[in-house]
Amino acid sequence: MGELTAPIMSVNQLSKQFGPGCDQCRNAEHRKLEKNYCRACGTVYSCQNISFDLHRGEILGVVGESGSGKSTLMRCLYFDQEVTSGEAYLQQYKEGSSNMFAESPQQKRYIRNHLMGKVYQNPVLGLRMGFSSIGNIAEKMIAAGNRNVAAMEARGSELLERVHIPLYRMKDAPKLFSGGMQQRVQIAKALSNNPPILLLDEVTTGLDLSVQANVLDLIKHLQRELNISILLVSHDLGVIRMLADRTMVMLDGQVVEQGLTDQILEDPQHAYTQQLVHSLL
Repeated sequence: MGELTAPIMSVNQLSKQFGPGCDQCRNAEHRKLEKNYCRACGTVYSCQNISFDLHRGEILGVVGESGSGKSTLMRCLYFDQEVTSGEAYLQQYKEGSSNMFAESPQQKRYIRNHLMGKVYQNPVLGLRMGFSSIGNIAEKMIAAGNRNVAAMEARGSELLERVHIPLYRMKDAPKLFSGGMQQRVQIAKALSNNPPILLLDEVTTGLDLSVQANVLDLIKHLQRELNISILLVSHDLGVIRMLADRTMVMLDGQVVEQGLTDQILEDPQHAYTQQLVHSLL
């Protein structure tokens, strides 16, 4: 595969379970589960053998109901949680030759700080609410080894302007901001080190519709301008339709369908996807 066509991220058989598993559920082929839960031992299989590629400059949507495993997938990719098993390769890390889940904590921190940005559904997880907004951006840059205060201030100002936060408010703490503004500060922070990959987890949930539209427009605009690759998780097919080039549908910890977003919306194959699409019409 040539450099141009190699995916920027490849995920292979990613699995995450909560609980030890037992004879009823340990074998993936013959698992007896209720949704993704084993009644015999109480183990929850949040992600079951998830595989996908993310290409350069692409927005890949992940859609599914609450509890389908999509946020767990994001937490595993950003090392907020350890995977149970599986592999992931990044083109910009050791030329895609090393499984990032098997790397040392120090290398994982490097990947997280240089190659990825994440915007959490709950801004409290992604921001220090009592720090200044520009301080939040500087924190991510310091974590990536930056020590030049003037450069960090310039970069922070540039990013806040880009996400439409007025500069006279850059010293204000996010706790003083509305939900939409907090998400925009998170986006600025996530972009601070020019990561090739952005992970967006339900970023518009809980925002007013007009604010949602502004945040989605901003994401679309930044993605085009920076040619960044985005993994976008949402339970809202409307958000996915607006942004995603390709879509992956999750149910009970498994990918039940994936393909071009238009194709999935026009001709859904799986019963659950059909139900989702009909609810959108």
